[in-house]
Amino acid sequence: MSSVPASSSARQDFLYGLAIAILGAVLFSAKAIVAKLIYRYDVDAVTLIAFRMLFALPFFAAIAFWQAGKSAPLTNGERVRIAVLGMVGYYLSSFLDFLGLQHISAGLERLILFLTPSFVLLISALYLHKKITRVEWLALGTAYLGTVLVFLHDVRLGGANVGLGSAFVLGSALLYALYLLQSGQLVRRVGAIRLVAYAMCAASVACIVQFFVLRPVSLLVQPMPVYWLSLVNAVFCTVFPVFLTMVAVARVGAPTASQAGMIGPVSTLFMGAVILGEPVTGIQLAGTALVLAGIYLLSRKKT
Repeated sequence: MSSVPASSSARQDFLYGLAIAILGAVLFSAKAIVAKLIYRYDVDAVTLIAFRMLFALPFFAAIAFWQAGKSAPLTNGERVRIAVLGMVGYYLSSFLDFLGLQHISAGLERLILFLTPSFVLLISALYLHKKITRVEWLALGTAYLGTVLVFLHDVRLGGANVGLGSAFVLGSALLYALYLLQSGQLVRRVGAIRLVAYAMCAASVACIVQFFVLRPVSLLVQPMPVYWLSLVNAVFCTVFPVFLTMVAVARVGAPTASQAGMIGPVSTLFMGAVILGEPVTGIQLAGTALVLAGIYLLSRKKT
């Protein structure tokens, strides 16, 4: 009799973690829409990511200070690992992604970022010796098929620098996959909130320093919409989603959290229609349905 409630509780906890991962993915994917809006004001990737982290840093610094006062001190090894995670997952990965968005469409960028779950599963199988279940492969394959249908027309709209832009985003996807796996191991010892706060502080400092090294101080003066969009980018597309993702990783694991992120790029299809006025075609809707089916299959995975 007692096993039934326990099983039901585990099931609810898994679905709750999956919902958190989906919400984080939707907010995080909105950065492509915000970035395209900011690029309309002739802002480059270095300046864009500097403003993003400049607005986000106070939030992460406050949380880091709060966590430092209530938690046990970190070891030197943990400090180094957290700093490296911040540089890989939130500095280098984000910077390469924004560089790529300067050369390719948001649709192609999202398609390439969909390789992240594949990298997570492959690295997990090769180096962490984790078994990939049939349900995970089926969910992944179904969602990938939907992604191809949704973004196939964007792939055909290649520009002069499409190869360079695609390479940047591909590097971003690989780096973020490595970040998810490494954070999944460290978060259980350090804590999700503490890990994110410290890692984002390290990444924010790196982005801001990069701006002052590569760009003149005069570029800090921008049109008012750039500041507002950067604030949205920082709070709703950075602060909220990174914490949601880390909580999801702690609850359901890195591979599941990464696969749940499939819904994020598809959500930008509708955000693009509402915010950017992009058309939504029947093929895009069919692909969206397949991606949602993949997420449903993932939610049916046994815990």
